[in-house]
Amino acid sequence: MAYGIALVGTVLLALAVWWWFVWLSPWGYQRPADLAPVRPGSHQVFVYGTLRYAPVRYVVMGTAGRIDDATLPGFRRCGLNIAPAKNGRVAGQVFRASAAELSRLDRYERLGVRYTRRLITLADGTQAWVYRRLSPSGDGQTPMGCPGSDTISVDNDAHQGAR
Repeated sequence: MAYGIALVGTVLLALAVWWWFVWLSPWGYQRPADLAPVRPGSHQVFVYGTLRYAPVRYVVMGTAGRIDDATLPGFRRCGLNIAPAKNGRVAGQVFRASAAELSRLDRYERLGVRYTRRLITLADGTQAWVYRRLSPSGDGQTPMGCPGSDTISVDNDAHQGAR
């Protein structure tokens, strides 16, 4: 019995340390200095992966927020990434985030290190930020494609995360 309690306590302590390291510590993520600061105000964000789930948004942003279904044309999903595809459509959700919440999303996505944030146009004509995986090439600005994706240039759109 004592062994089971010790094991549960150890697991809970490990989870608490991990949570602190990832979300609160200065060592888990440092926003690259060359990234522009998040603009004040409200931002629309399109999500297609783990951020579609309310518990994840709550842990990351401190709120689950109001979310609506949305579609991103001209892209296709591969795992936790999207890539250009002429006839592609990515189903996801869209929500509004404050500047502080967007900063927390940037931290979660490791903006400039693991993901870039790009301004895209949704199927309904509205614009929203979307996170795309960065290429492992290490240049800090090239979004990673997906096997079989088109080579449509998306470098002319507004983005954050390029170094």
